[in-house]
Amino acid sequence: MTPRPLASVSVDLDNLWAYLKTHGDPAWRDFPSFLPSAVPRLLEILGEHGLTTTVFVVGADVVREDGAAAVAGITAAGHEVANHSFGHEPWLHRYCRDRLADELRRTEEAITAAGAPRPSGFRGPGYSVTRDLVELLAERGYAYDASTLPTWVGPLARAYHNRTAPATDGEGRDELFGGFSRVLAPVHAYRWQTYEGDGLVELPVTTMPLLRTPIHGSYLLQLHAVSPRLARAYFRTALRLCLVRGVSPSLLLHPTDVLGGAEAPGMEFFPGMAAPGARKVAWLGWVLAALREHFDVVGTGEFVRRSSVRRTRAVTRLESGR
Repeated sequence: MTPRPLASVSVDLDNLWAYLKTHGDPAWRDFPSFLPSAVPRLLEILGEHGLTTTVFVVGADVVREDGAAAVAGITAAGHEVANHSFGHEPWLHRYCRDRLADELRRTEEAITAAGAPRPSGFRGPGYSVTRDLVELLAERGYAYDASTLPTWVGPLARAYHNRTAPATDGEGRDELFGGFSRVLAPVHAYRWQTYEGDGLVELPVTTMPLLRTPIHGSYLLQLHAVSPRLARAYFRTALRLCLVRGVSPSLLLHPTDVLGGAEAPGMEFFPGMAAPGARKVAWLGWVLAALREHFDVVGTGEFVRRSSVRRTRAVTRLESGR
């Protein structure tokens, strides 16, 4: 029997305070959390579909009780725990090399202290990635990065954010959600080619082949709010194109994909928060079932371990941090 093509699913465990911080809401300083509601719900739906995935966690959460409990539960359920930075600032691309190293180290220490293995994967908040970051990840023994979103929608999302969110001191708004250089970045997994050779794998968050429009959970929810039929047709089309083009889908989810507005106070600005949590869970269940119908679905780390990634891209194509 011919094995089915691989796909991966990951969750960015962005907490309520992180969304408020990016939006410029000073209430983030109280570190409000929806992890006690979101994590059990995510684990339940993943378990129902028999999926073992990767969860990218934020260090500033993991050093707290609810974040450490979340990591313990995620690990006990057999999922991979990966690094999503310590402070979850989407302007990570402005960090100097030493500050980037500190972000990685502090989160690694928090993850291992919570009982999970040392992480081998990283995703930058807001799809932030620089040459310094890639080189540091390779030096620290990471197997992969998953910080790129190859789409033309990123610059549009940045323009919307900058128009609606209050300014934040030090915010690097010019590259938020990925700059224009990402529009034509590869959609397939590839290896960063550094001066030491080919090593670190880059696993992009998949966008629709050819059209390069997003297919991650939050975007699908926006389409579903407009028309469930349109959302189903859109995702089916994306999966067919992935099969035809030989693209292994890497589907990204967030806690907001299973939470209603009442469970995330202050996030009325975020698309899709008007939908009840139960409706979101049902929709996500359909998405995961559709993905599993065509692909063997694993976590991002397992995908990298099981894949033969031969494509390369020069790390010099990236800017260094500032």
